[in-house]
Amino acid sequence: MDITWIFGHILAIGIGISLGLLGGGGSILAVPILIYVMGLSAREAIAASLFIVGVVSLMGLIPHAKAGNVSLKLALTFAPAAMVGAYGGAKLAELPFISDTIQLVAFGLVMFLASILMIRKKRAAVPVQPASTSTPKSPSFGKTLLIPLEGILVGVITGFVGVGGGFAIIPALVLLGGTPMKEAIGTSLLIIALKSATAFWGYLGQVSLDWGIIISFTIAASLGTYGGAVLSHRIDASHLQKGFGYFVLAVSIFVLIQR
Repeated sequence: MDITWIFGHILAIGIGISLGLLGGGGSILAVPILIYVMGLSAREAIAASLFIVGVVSLMGLIPHAKAGNVSLKLALTFAPAAMVGAYGGAKLAELPFISDTIQLVAFGLVMFLASILMIRKKRAAVPVQPASTSTPKSPSFGKTLLIPLEGILVGVITGFVGVGGGFAIIPALVLLGGTPMKEAIGTSLLIIALKSATAFWGYLGQVSLDWGIIISFTIAASLGTYGGAVLSHRIDASHLQKGFGYFVLAVSIFVLIQR
């Protein structure tokens, strides 16, 4: 066990903490850590991150489900299309002209976009359901149609670059699905877990998998998720989101420069 292995797993714990604290975003760091710290190839790192993100999302889902903050109806509207898109995105990576460089450039661009959304996002701009006995308004038919369409798009991104896509799923569930923020976060974790599983399935046979790193990273990130969930009761995550966005922006620039 060398210093690089230890450092990589400390960062994996950090990924879990950010997921538990911010409700997303941490998984976008898994791929660069697996590449630049643990020494995996781009495709190996993307496949590994899908397994890690899927399991960690399931771990994070448990407290949300217990609190009743998971909408199975909304998940079933978004998830099937996202799963098809995720599997298709993984198979797209199998095309002969798709190189590690192309995938990493695409990944860097997705990171860049996610960072801008995190930095510009205003918490107050997101509609929050008031604490009353009234039920949320049902989304219009047009918005209901847009949910699976966005599911396909986010799924393809997940399969191709290994990003969970919570930064895109949560706003879609709130703005298109008309669901409260807490329920959107819990539901997004279920969607991320499902589409990560199908994307990972799409990579089986494409790459050799280092199960030692995958399992140890999954355990470390899961422990971090629990820690982040505990901290979320003591820290206002909205104050951290913009700073985290700038960090993701810096990492995206690093990834793009390296290519």
